[in-house]
Amino acid sequence: MNMDVQEYLPFLIPLLLLQLVLMVTALVMIIRQEHFKYLNKVVWIIIVLVLNIIGPILYFVLERR
Repeated sequence: MNMDVQEYLPFLIPLLLLQLVLMVTALVMIIRQEHFKYLNKVVWIIIVLVLNIIGPILYFVLERR
């Protein structure tokens, strides 16, 4: 089986763009926010950066007011 990356580009590019938009949006919101319900600013930044797509979604679900 020859796995050609070009076959998967139409699927990968939108997924990578979604990940980038979610991460940047979450990071901007974390930096601007003063008070957090569950964790502190540093922990949220680490979660968003390490857990690529899931981290920002967790932030939006748990911390969004």
